[in-house]
Amino acid sequence: MTTLQAAVLGLVQGITEFLPISSTAHLRLFPALLSWPDGGAAFAAVIQLGTLLAVVGFFLRDLGRMLLAASRPETRGSPEARMLLYIVAGTVPIGVAGVLARHAIEGPLRSLPVIASMLVAVALVMAVVERTSRFERALDTITLRDALLVGLAQALALVPGTSRSGITLVAAMILGVRRDAAARFSFLLSIPAVAAAGVFELPKLLHDHEVGAGALVVGLATAAIAGYLSIAWLLRFLRTRTTYGFVVYRVILGIAVLVAWFGSLR
Repeated sequence: MTTLQAAVLGLVQGITEFLPISSTAHLRLFPALLSWPDGGAAFAAVIQLGTLLAVVGFFLRDLGRMLLAASRPETRGSPEARMLLYIVAGTVPIGVAGVLARHAIEGPLRSLPVIASMLVAVALVMAVVERTSRFERALDTITLRDALLVGLAQALALVPGTSRSGITLVAAMILGVRRDAAARFSFLLSIPAVAAAGVFELPKLLHDHEVGAGALVVGLATAAIAGYLSIAWLLRFLRTRTTYGFVVYRVILGIAVLVAWFGSLR
């Protein structure tokens, strides 16, 4: 993988990680469209460390308040300390699922038909939720039960095409959380899962001679910058707009991938 390819894929990762359109799907599709080598599941996991820097940087003050509140006995029952507990608890399902389904994630689940199907399926669920949810709840109304339910949904994101941000956003909206608040919780919930996946896959990727250290650094930096801007944009967008635009995009992309895949079989 060249430095240019890593930069482009880092840009793709940074933009799509936080938009509900599946970064893993795009990292799989872009190389296929451009006839580039597929970086594989390991590269997809490690390049997410760039977007991890973005989300930690964006929410640094919030994370600092959570850690400070959790470290003091007199504030361990505060909303900030509880939010830290919810983030940890909500990460457990994807951790367990990731270990149990590791081989499927790295192999058959990365097929184009699976990706296309999940792009469309989650889009349809998102459309239904947009029509039925009330969007009344703020971020500080989230409970441990809510966090566990959203965490269970996050485990589905191990299937490429689902979108981690998309499925957690949908799950929180089903629970009546406002769109922008649901997105904030989705971003915070991503931190432990993305960090664990990236660190776990990093040694494997460093031993892969197809992705050099220089190219990897460029990809991470590009993903971090693009990811930060993507977070800021989406939070502003969801304060006043719906997710229907992402629904349309996912459906069109999913159908296009299926058509291309069927065409390649002839």
